[in-house]
Amino acid sequence: MVLAASWFAGGQSNDQSKTLSQDQFITQLKKGKVKSFKIEPIGGAYQVTGDYKKAQKSDSTQSVSLLGRNNSSSSKVTQFTSTVLPNNDTLKQINSAAMAKNVKTTAAAKSQSSQWVYLIISFVVPLVLIFFVFFALMGRGGQGGGANRVMSFGKSKVKPQDPKKNKVRFSDVAGAEEEKQELVEVVDFLKDPRKYVSLGARIPSGVLLEGPPGTGKTLLAKAVAGEAKVPFYSISGSDFVEMFVGVGASRVRDLFENAKKDAPSIIFIDEIDAVGRQRGAGTGGGNDEREQTLNQLLIEMDGFTGNEGVIVMAATNRSDVLDPALLRPGRFDRKILVGRPDVKGREAILKVHSKNKTFTDDVDLKVIAQQTPGFVGADLENLLNEAALVAARRHKTKIDSSDIDEAEDRVIAGPAKRNRVISDKERHMVAYHEAGHALIGLVLNDSRVVRKVTIVPRGRAGGYAIMLPKDDQNLLTKKELTEQIAGLLGGRTAEEIIFGSQSSGASNDFEQATNIARTMVTEYGMTDRLGTVQLEKDGQPVGAGGYRAEPTYSQDTAKAIDQEVKRIIDEGHEQAREIIESHRDQHKLIAEALLKYETLDEKEILSLYDHGKMPENDKNTEFPSESAATYEQAKRAVEAKDAEKQKNETTKSDDDNDDSNSSNGSGSADSSSDSDASSEKAPKDSNNSQSEEKKSDDDPDKIEFPSEKDDSDDNNK
Repeated sequence: MVLAASWFAGGQSNDQSKTLSQDQFITQLKKGKVKSFKIEPIGGAYQVTGDYKKAQKSDSTQSVSLLGRNNSSSSKVTQFTSTVLPNNDTLKQINSAAMAKNVKTTAAAKSQSSQWVYLIISFVVPLVLIFFVFFALMGRGGQGGGANRVMSFGKSKVKPQDPKKNKVRFSDVAGAEEEKQELVEVVDFLKDPRKYVSLGARIPSGVLLEGPPGTGKTLLAKAVAGEAKVPFYSISGSDFVEMFVGVGASRVRDLFENAKKDAPSIIFIDEIDAVGRQRGAGTGGGNDEREQTLNQLLIEMDGFTGNEGVIVMAATNRSDVLDPALLRPGRFDRKILVGRPDVKGREAILKVHSKNKTFTDDVDLKVIAQQTPGFVGADLENLLNEAALVAARRHKTKIDSSDIDEAEDRVIAGPAKRNRVISDKERHMVAYHEAGHALIGLVLNDSRVVRKVTIVPRGRAGGYAIMLPKDDQNLLTKKELTEQIAGLLGGRTAEEIIFGSQSSGASNDFEQATNIARTMVTEYGMTDRLGTVQLEKDGQPVGAGGYRAEPTYSQDTAKAIDQEVKRIIDEGHEQAREIIESHRDQHKLIAEALLKYETLDEKEILSLYDHGKMPENDKNTEFPSESAATYEQAKRAVEAKDAEKQKNETTKSDDDNDDSNSSNGSGSADSSSDSDASSEKAPKDSNNSQSEEKKSDDDPDKIEFPSEKDDSDDNNK
């Protein structure tokens, strides 16, 4: 506004008005130069404005505006303004002069508008601007956008999810058949509660999904919402707690009030351990905001008023830290463990995630499931996605087994670093180190199988050996654990035997071996000296409530634990030494093959161990861009391969055109090719049908309730 006024004032010419002093006005009035004037009292004086009879000359002056423009006054003016003192002599003198020259005089009353304008500009406008800015800042400060205000902190921001937008069903959740069967009852109750009420049954008011990360707990909750088609409130445990005291409890109340209005409904609290931790373990005492929120949650789930028609589902991977009052019957009645899938579950998960991907005929999802023990649903989805990215990087139209093999290595250890500069001495030491792991894994093969050994650096590892269990294991014996320790110590033992030195590359092996040995002593009770006593749990000393950091056993027991751990490690070290000393020839063959080929799979390792030579199909580099040292070399290799591919396609198309021009029996040839294609597809379909029949024949026993036996969701429904 100031800039605009300055521009406007600077742009206006001063040829219309001139400011006179009191004496100049009276003098020009007496000379008869004034045509008419108006006098008005303003601010303790009189302001005079008038017109000249003829245009008068003005003094030439220059002024500088706010924007830097030079403004010069005009030489002709037709109007004037002046200020006159309010005394009687001056007014009498002006009156006499005006009457003598017959000048038209106008007297105006005191103006009130200017005072109102002054008050509005000085007080009202600033107050309006201040309040406007204040409310705008409060609206932006509230969570969820400008619609919220300070008093909306205690309101829950959760809105019921539209059932039409949720496309997740139980058929999209694989590898958790028993877990889905437990949740089918919840869905059935929400759809038809009369069947349960007539028998006097009470549906669980709370369902807790617990298990490791990535096993599909949140996905199961989404499937329940999609199947039930009822209002579904989803919120995270951290959304309750704010910096203001009492906000979390208020949000819990508001959430349950909204859910009761829409009953039957489902409330899903993800990561409930953020708000449901055991009380008394924190530093805030009874007034802690988190504990107030937990208290309100306990009351809402099973308090005096009850929560009829509202089912609470929660997910956590730390159920051991939850408050016991939250886990008692009446609140979370049903606890469902969503564990790691077995080989059958992994195969089902791979089938779900492979629906939108194209594979070659050599890809077997069952084999992939057997090669990935310990993988959860998130890991398997990431594995197939990485395989698709690798295939796209290699300019393929389908994903083959080599792409999946590379993807497994990338998921487990990270991308390969083939351009890292490694000295020959270090390379030899890494090769014999990894060969030591592989050799002990081949000799002690009761529980584990050596799947792959490589000296290609990946991530922080200079090389690694992958040894997987033969079958999915829920129990581990003392023999199997000691064999794992011996296999982990095989790398350091090989360095000591071959090179007579020790390197830092075995630090991770020692860490894993020490953890296994300490677990055997303190948790599994596998030593005669300490007996069957649990001294630690999950690597922490067992105390009151599981929260004490100091150990509850004596110093003598701690010393005995350390001695037993060292004894187990020393026995594994000695066992590894005996195996490598008695198999020096096989150890050297595997190490030399690693130096030549860098990576050996299970078939090649077994051939070297049993027959002393590599299999007939020698290794070759199929994708030169992956072995290039620099980005420029990789780019040139890819461009050369693309050019060669395009050239071959052009040559093939020219040959096809020549054949079609010279032959008249193309129709019969096409039909024969179609019949060949159909004959090639037929065995594949027959194999699928055979596999399905075999799957159905695996369960010959007849069970009266098929919904508890059949794995398919359609039959369950």
